[in-house]
Amino acid sequence: QLQLVESGGGLVQPGGSLRLSCAASRFNLDYYAIGWFRQVPGKEREGVLCITTRGVSTEYADSVKGRFTISRDNAKNTVYLQMDSLKAEDTAVYYCAAVGSCSSYPHHLPSYWGQGTRVTVSS
Repeated sequence: QLQLVESGGGLVQPGGSLRLSCAASRFNLDYYAIGWFRQVPGKEREGVLCITTRGVSTEYADSVKGRFTISRDNAKNTVYLQMDSLKAEDTAVYYCAAVGSCSSYPHHLPSYWGQGTRVTVSS
């Protein structure tokens, strides 16, 4: 079964940058489209960005437009989320997940999730 592990979260000041990583094991990541999602207490899970098996990105959230970038390195079995110009509103636990296709969300929810990595944007 596919296993995903997120890393790279932490505390950063507004306007700063972080790069999150999503590493896969047991199966090659190039078989899957991978999405990044985030959630804060009391709010529903929100899709952020998704990348297809061919490396085409899809934006789920208008709030990150122009600030976040998704990429994948299949040789390293890893997907990245580069976050720039961070805002306090970006504070959340970030999850990566394997999806059937980027276009399947939100009609179909991912079945394979990582444990999440916490991002806190605060001065």
